[in-house]
Amino acid sequence: MNQKLILTTTILLFVLFLSSCNTKCISVSDRELEKIGRLIFINEGAGKVDNLTTWNDGEEFASLGIGHFIWYPQGKEYRFYEIFPAVYEFIKSNGGQPPLWMEEMSEFDLPWDSREQFYNEFQSPNMISLREFLLETIPQQSLFMAGRLEKSLPKILEAAPPELHEHIREQFYRVANSPMGMYVLIDYVNFKGEGTLESERYNGQGWGLLQILEGMNGTEKGMPALQEFADGAERVLLRRVRNSPSERGEKRWIPGWKNRIKTYTSQDIASYYDSTPGTKETDQSSITEIVSDIYRNLVCGTS
Repeated sequence: MNQKLILTTTILLFVLFLSSCNTKCISVSDRELEKIGRLIFINEGAGKVDNLTTWNDGEEFASLGIGHFIWYPQGKEYRFYEIFPAVYEFIKSNGGQPPLWMEEMSEFDLPWDSREQFYNEFQSPNMISLREFLLETIPQQSLFMAGRLEKSLPKILEAAPPELHEHIREQFYRVANSPMGMYVLIDYVNFKGEGTLESERYNGQGWGLLQILEGMNGTEKGMPALQEFADGAERVLLRRVRNSPSERGEKRWIPGWKNRIKTYTSQDIASYYDSTPGTKETDQSSITEIVSDIYRNLVCGTS
């Protein structure tokens, strides 16, 4: 498999109607979902095929697919939400064909017990077939992430105090109805979760979508909403690092997290997000370079 296959994959048509809404509904077109998937793949894995299977130093789990979905080996601590099994089942139910060795697993645990073993077998037939499977099912992974957002607002409202429900709902739709707002929400929920799990807290404080929405107070849509969301994301993530166990060394993630958050208010990202495709060949062959250039500008502080 090569990079071009990523660019030529047909994206499934997806229209998102949030189940928690009455009159407020949000649609996501196939073109918009395609761009969201590409941006998230750049965010998580720099758009590189090898980065579809990763295991970060100091973590207890592998991160797989364009969304770096968590998959634990058997017996590891489940502090962070293990989502890859759900992604796998979703892909299968939407036409994806997994490698035979995955279908034959008696227990669906990551078959590599340690990071060392994972990278020692990085070019093994099983690992290569796993990357091929993930590469071929990028549309289904994008669809899964959008579906996760669809379910997020009811979960957040269930976890929040009743007196905050209307505030959270209004802030959610304030962002969602802003240009590029669906990218921001889908990316952040995939990135750091809904913020509803007690296990995903340090010192009792979370860092998910719930915690950002709770802290927002504005009313204006558009860039003011996106900027307030980005500011809130940085605030809760810096608080997470301050609260984190020192042995996890989470300070090392801050620069990358900040660069990701910059995409939420980047005019270049917004222009790409709102653009109409050129010729099919031009659009497919240049997309990774275009988005990578935007990210380089963000990292260098020129955007």
